[in-house]
Amino acid sequence: MNTERILDIQGLRTHFFTDRGEIPAVDGIDLYVGKGEVLAVVGESGCGKSVTSLSVLKLVPQPPGKIIDGSILFKGDDLVPYSESRMRAIRGDAIAMIFQEPMTSLNPVFTIGQQMIETIRLHLRISKKGAKLRAVDMLKLVGIPRAEAIVNEYPHQLSGGMRQRVMIAMAISCDPELLIADEPTTALDVTIQAQILDLIRRLNKELGTAVMLITHDLGVVAEMCDRVVVMYAGKVIEEGDTRAIFHNPQHPYTKGLILSIPRMDDTRERLYSIPGNVPTLSKDMVGCRFAPRCEYVMDRCRVELPELEEIEPGHKCRCWLQQEEGKPL
Repeated sequence: MNTERILDIQGLRTHFFTDRGEIPAVDGIDLYVGKGEVLAVVGESGCGKSVTSLSVLKLVPQPPGKIIDGSILFKGDDLVPYSESRMRAIRGDAIAMIFQEPMTSLNPVFTIGQQMIETIRLHLRISKKGAKLRAVDMLKLVGIPRAEAIVNEYPHQLSGGMRQRVMIAMAISCDPELLIADEPTTALDVTIQAQILDLIRRLNKELGTAVMLITHDLGVVAEMCDRVVVMYAGKVIEEGDTRAIFHNPQHPYTKGLILSIPRMDDTRERLYSIPGNVPTLSKDMVGCRFAPRCEYVMDRCRVELPELEEIEPGHKCRCWLQQEEGKPL
């Protein structure tokens, strides 16, 4: 795998300023995506995954959100100080994003072709006829039948799976170097989910597109990702290659997530679930964010936040159990 970093996030803090105070949705995270690799960012709802992805493209609504610290290096250039006009040149071109719900991302009053052609012409500077031909080619590439007819249809005329394929076709129409997929299979049935994920995997292999996959589905991660970043309450709490994370999880939260995966050979009557809930975020939080839910909690965990430390080459963990006790889970 190419170790050159196409995206390198350092010390990113994205906070929301609300009536109940300042909320550190992303609280000082470091992560990177290598050229041509598939990185998974996993965790429960509310852990900061989607805000991280929106921060990369500077799509966090402002107000109430704001990037208050850190850098987002794309091919060595920091995107944080970029103006809106400079970001528009990057969005959909060098970096593209697939959003959770295609029905809210596609404009209902324009045809599929009109929306795709606008995106293609904005970045590739080609004729309207050339853009329409490329739109049809992209729809065929993502496995949409009757592509020549689909370009003249409206989003409501398509199924959820077809709309998601259209979103992917739009995202790759300008050959992005980085594709951010935020829960790309949400609300799709299992068969369509498998097809969408197979499509993203094929784009990665055939076009060399780096992928940052935001998900809570660890089954998907095991099947198609090279590395995993586990987030909890705005922090990265474990990071490593996929095999290490699944076969040797070091953080109690990661262990709990893996135990929650359904297995065909499982004889338990009920699936395992991590007790408790993700905490309400605030600037006043102390100690390890996972401490109230952790079966291994120690006194130090409640008052002091551990650093993200490398426990073996390429495998990092934020846990006092490892750093103080050196105990395997």
